[in-house]
Amino acid sequence: MATTTTSTPWPRATTTLMGLISLKAPLGGELIGLPYLPLYVDTQGYRTSILNGVNYASAAGGILAETGQFLGERYSMKDQVLNFETMLNDLRSMNPGGNLSHYLGRSIAVIVLGSNDYINNYLLPDLYFSNHNYTAPDYANLLINSYTRQLMAVYSLGLRKFLLANIGPLGCIPNQRATRMAPPGRCVDQVNEIIGHFNNGLRALVQQLNTNHPGAIFVYGNSYGVLGDILNNPARYGITHTGNQGEVTCLPMQVPCLNRNQYVFWDAFHPTQAMNTILAQRAFTGPPSDCYPINVQQVAQL
Repeated sequence: MATTTTSTPWPRATTTLMGLISLKAPLGGELIGLPYLPLYVDTQGYRTSILNGVNYASAAGGILAETGQFLGERYSMKDQVLNFETMLNDLRSMNPGGNLSHYLGRSIAVIVLGSNDYINNYLLPDLYFSNHNYTAPDYANLLINSYTRQLMAVYSLGLRKFLLANIGPLGCIPNQRATRMAPPGRCVDQVNEIIGHFNNGLRALVQQLNTNHPGAIFVYGNSYGVLGDILNNPARYGITHTGNQGEVTCLPMQVPCLNRNQYVFWDAFHPTQAMNTILAQRAFTGPPSDCYPINVQQVAQL
């Protein structure tokens, strides 16, 4: 006697988050009606939690495999793509009769990578040879080429909607201001110029991908511009502490500040939740200067 496999409908859409690291805001799933996304490592054995999306991000991980190696175990972009592929196999086994291609085609991949490839690689010449072996433009090209390969691997698995966020102004984080002795009230211009090569390359890549893959949409998220606006116009956002002279809200052995919404940086590297909220909202509903060529709300409606 033959048995019939019953499948359950796929959710309307899901979100895949990759590489949420320094100066990058997670796109709040609540903005598109999704619950808080579980981390990939927390879904092992609890596969029913993956149907609305998964966060594949890894602390210290970067586009390049060697990035962050002095900090211990981490998932590089390639590793995160492999984890995503593993998750797809689990989805197929959970719902063998479902239309996975349609499900993936309506999902949104939020990919936020590159900061660690500078903070935990290129800007540490005592630990890495990349700074000695590559000029800033050449290193940016190396990152973009590797990024493109992994992005196309994800595309080949069926995803068609992408938010690709650029790198924020790393020259303005407390770590770089302190270690490179920036003048009071100033960012480290040289660092921002270095990462500008990557951001320019990423925007050009987005334009190229949209031309070459008309059935997909690739969006360039301008984290650099949004955070730059906050730092240049703090009063407009209710900010009184912009990270100048090490202004952060959480330091070892100290009680976090009660007015943390008035701070840009949580620690020497990462923005506060208030800043992440602004970044996510601007990506969701912002104009083309924030999210190009369309914003995430428009992507979700496609």
